[in-house]
Amino acid sequence: MVEEAIDPSATALAEAQAQAPKSSARRRADAIKQFRCKNLIAVLENPTDIKNIGTVIRNVNALGVEKVYIVDPRGALPDDWEELRHDRAISKTSVSAVKWTFVRRFPSTAACFDHLERNRFTSIVTSPHVKGKHSIYLHEGDFAAFTKLAVWFGSEAVGISDEAIARSTMCVSIPMFGMIESLNLGTSSGIVLYEVTRQRRAYQSQYRLRDRRGKRETPLPTVLPASDGA
Repeated sequence: MVEEAIDPSATALAEAQAQAPKSSARRRADAIKQFRCKNLIAVLENPTDIKNIGTVIRNVNALGVEKVYIVDPRGALPDDWEELRHDRAISKTSVSAVKWTFVRRFPSTAACFDHLERNRFTSIVTSPHVKGKHSIYLHEGDFAAFTKLAVWFGSEAVGISDEAIARSTMCVSIPMFGMIESLNLGTSSGIVLYEVTRQRRAYQSQYRLRDRRGKRETPLPTVLPASDGA
């Protein structure tokens, strides 16, 4: 048996790489990993303003939502996520969050719902109370009750579609008390996703499995200390 020669320079390089300090980005990624909300997707249906898309992606990344799906029937966005990551307009408005966020484009509402339903996701839509549809205010919802959850946000111009409402489980709205009873997409997505992620992180802290099974002996933290991941 012939022994394989070992390249000392390659060995030294491997040892150096193993001992090298992690970059600040990698340390941050490691620190936030346990705080991500798995099986949680934010869906944008036919957004018309590129700036709002970037803002929502920023909200999604900052709040720990796992993915963004965009229903884009006009074909305004590329199918290739790598190409989207380098889109200057989206990168700027998302403050580069698009580089760290999984984004997928769908050509129609039906195609997106078909994909979600095949993968056993429950969909809820953000919309004012709709007659004949189970509707709640945001603070009334139990968003940890769903194993896989997709939260839909409608177009800035016309809101959520009738098709999305029909195929969703319920409508969720933000209580409003001013003369103006609407919020822009960036603001509404931030408010809704904050509450949804807060509840799901609290559940993940206590249980490893659904239906309150697999209770953890030591709860996971729900807030990342300011010094971690720096």
